[in-house]
Amino acid sequence: MKIKPGAPALLVSLALITLTGCGMNDSTGSSTPSGSADPAEAPLVGTSTSRDAADAVEKASSELYDLIGVKGKASESRSGVMECEGKDPATYFKVFHPWSFYPASADQLDEAMERLKSELPKHGWKVVRYEPDTSQAKNLVLTADNTGKKYGVSVVQMKKNDPPKLSLTVVSGCYRVPEGKEVDRF
Repeated sequence: MKIKPGAPALLVSLALITLTGCGMNDSTGSSTPSGSADPAEAPLVGTSTSRDAADAVEKASSELYDLIGVKGKASESRSGVMECEGKDPATYFKVFHPWSFYPASADQLDEAMERLKSELPKHGWKVVRYEPDTSQAKNLVLTADNTGKKYGVSVVQMKKNDPPKLSLTVVSGCYRVPEGKEVDRF
């Protein structure tokens, strides 16, 4: 699969907006992530190694694949690690997992998006955006948060792509690395 150099960065940025700007809350019940006064701060997930957190976000992606519910194929991609804005990069990190779904037939893209829109809320996700983007292609974008798992997902329906696909990125909240461990960046 060929990816334009700027595409992963765009997907991660879009997913970050999902996770940090849509009101995911911690147990404090405040209206901003992590109970802070800064709405751009990502919620705290807990303590984990980078590898374990990456495995967890890839499992969440696998669950999303199952929710799509139409025949197709997922791209093979690995998760990555990034810094938590405003936090010590030696101690805190987020994980992200960008991947694509290619339906068996291009006319199944609408069905896949509709299934996600209806199935996500049944599995702990809150759909916070479902509308065309501002691009010339007017790609349909679905953005959802899972406050229990402290994940966000961005799904972009790319009908005009060759081949047509859904582009998904799952992003976690901020993890803290365990005492005596280092953040493993990959």
